[in-house]
Amino acid sequence: MSKKHADPASETPSERPSKTQLKREMHELQALGETLIAMKPAERARFALSDDLQHAIDETARIPSREARRRHMQYVGKLMRKEDLPAIRAEFDAMEQERVQRDQAFHRLEKWRDRLIDEGDDAVDGFLREYPDADRQTLRQLIRNARREREQQKPPSSARKLFKHLRESAALKAQD
Repeated sequence: MSKKHADPASETPSERPSKTQLKREMHELQALGETLIAMKPAERARFALSDDLQHAIDETARIPSREARRRHMQYVGKLMRKEDLPAIRAEFDAMEQERVQRDQAFHRLEKWRDRLIDEGDDAVDGFLREYPDADRQTLRQLIRNARREREQQKPPSSARKLFKHLRESAALKAQD
């Protein structure tokens, strides 16, 4: 029996993906390529991309026409099929994890700032236990100024300065 006239009953649907599934996968790869294009070059450098894909990504910035860009994105999607997708997705996951950790650290420092302004010297001792390199005198001055601003219902410029000082103190500890 020739290939052209193979028995359709012998092929099961699970052997090959449907046309819809193939299209969906192609669109996912294209979206992944667009995400890579939107990244800053320093972020993109973290990915192990082939030279062809890297060149196509760089070339995207020089395409002004909407239709030409659409076709180029299809080409990027085609090149994405040859890439190490699990490694690319793992790097995206690692970047997301770093972002979550930064956000958590930011929120922790915001809570410290609010606690320092509300509780004063009692909270300063707790903060200095956790971040011993912080400058007590500067911290107390910023807290006093932030409290005064809050009482006088002024813009929170000292609270922002306090937060900046807390961020710098936390960064000093992170570098140790």
